[in-house]
Amino acid sequence: MKTLFTSEAISTGGRSGTLESPDTLINVALGNPLETGIETRGPNPELLFAGAYAACYHGALANAARNLGTPVLDSRVRALVSLIEDETGGYSLDVKLHANLPGIDADQAMRIMEAANQTCPYSKMMRGEANVSLFVD
Repeated sequence: MKTLFTSEAISTGGRSGTLESPDTLINVALGNPLETGIETRGPNPELLFAGAYAACYHGALANAARNLGTPVLDSRVRALVSLIEDETGGYSLDVKLHANLPGIDADQAMRIMEAANQTCPYSKMMRGEANVSLFVD
């Protein structure tokens, strides 16, 4: 294994605080949908994760499509990330990944999505820790 790159982010104040990176590419006040008054101040952690997961999975999707001999054009990936509280007060994530693959039939699109789910680093990270569902739009 070789490390391709490392990204760094620093949280101050947790879910209701700020998020920044030393290279200044990220410098944002977070919003918290669970806290009145700052719910729309900025993105919440789940929104940021949804964006990152959608982008990462989309890259894996394009690679999977190419590897399966079905390159896709003008595809879109939509990620919905929900924060779930269980009966014991613990938390987990529920993820729904939707892909729109124009010109590809639904069965082949699902094969591509499943292949992408096997190689996407975010999907690998989530295995066993969250519910991830795949949908063809």
